[in-house]
Amino acid sequence: MKRMRLPGGDLEYAVLEKVWDLGTATARDIHSLVGEPAGLVYTTTAKVLDRLHEKGLVTRERKGKAFSYRARIARKVVDHARARTALSRLLGARPHTAVAALVEAVESIDPRLLDELERAVAARRRSKHGT
Repeated sequence: MKRMRLPGGDLEYAVLEKVWDLGTATARDIHSLVGEPAGLVYTTTAKVLDRLHEKGLVTRERKGKAFSYRARIARKVVDHARARTALSRLLGARPHTAVAALVEAVESIDPRLLDELERAVAARRRSKHGT
């Protein structure tokens, strides 16, 4: 299976997020929502959309003088791939040690998150076993 090329950083992800939110959008639409508030020039936003298109994450169709962009990959698919990549980097070669450290870090942020994590793990196990 061909490996998905993920958004290359916060800006690419923010642009892709707006395409998902809007369904269909032009570079100008995205620039007004993402680029302008971040103090970017229009051409930067357009270039980011070009990169997302090159990566196969969005499709584009010419509408007059402009392109109209639409997400090609579902948000859930991209988010899962990003999470797997981040966890692989975080856990490294010794995942058991890293998981223990992760649990401690989650607990230090908010002990209730451990309960939420426990429920999520239990639900996942139930769904995988069909119960």
